[in-house]
Amino acid sequence: MDFLHLLLLALIQGITEFLPVSSSGHLVLLPRFLDVADQGLMLDVAVHVGTLGAVMLYFWRDMLRIACGLGHAVTGRFSTPEARLFLLLSFATIPVIIAGLLLKMAGMMEMMRNIEVIGWTMLVFGIVLYIADRFGPEIKKADGWNWRDALLMGLAQAVALIPGTSRSGITITAARALGYTRTEGARLSMLMSIPTILASGVLLGKDVVEAGDWSQLREAGMAAALAFLSALLALSLMMRLLKSTSFTPYVIYRIGLGVVLLVIAYS
Repeated sequence: MDFLHLLLLALIQGITEFLPVSSSGHLVLLPRFLDVADQGLMLDVAVHVGTLGAVMLYFWRDMLRIACGLGHAVTGRFSTPEARLFLLLSFATIPVIIAGLLLKMAGMMEMMRNIEVIGWTMLVFGIVLYIADRFGPEIKKADGWNWRDALLMGLAQAVALIPGTSRSGITITAARALGYTRTEGARLSMLMSIPTILASGVLLGKDVVEAGDWSQLREAGMAAALAFLSALLALSLMMRLLKSTSFTPYVIYRIGLGVVLLVIAYS
């Protein structure tokens, strides 16, 4: 793979992973519009590792709480705030793992990776995000996250397996509809991404090991580093902007891109 393709792959994954505009949708479109071969499993794993590292570094305080929560849960101290956070994140991840395994076993993951599906999901879920952000109350904080909200946000996250939906977008939409503030809803969405990206990376890594193709190892390291840097920058910028702006700019982008893709798909 040439450096330009590698750079675009890492930047697109890094920038769009945590913005509510769908990283998977953009990665599906990249080889199609540049007329290049699909990046392959090794590089998919690499960019996932890069973005995972970025969110873990940005929310390092929460990561310490989650690590402590794991220790508390293992030792039977389930009532601590740290254990509660760890258990809620684990609970919220169950729907997407089950849905992902079912779709993979049914061979439906590749069937949905087309411009028509991405165009519709970009458009529809962009509008849904606008409605939730425009009319959702801002009364809840992340510390008040409960089992019901974790389940609903977890179910929403499972919908993001459809390309173009956006994992961060649909979970932020759910959080806003449930009454979480913009920054707190985004924070919960980002924390939910950690076990989800980890699970996705493990599944992709398993496929890489089974394929036994390690020829892209050097390129994978470069992709991971570039994805890490771009994801950290995008995440920092979005969290800063949410203190003073809404999600409307992302909605406009989604709707615009969705319309363009649908025109292409049906022309």
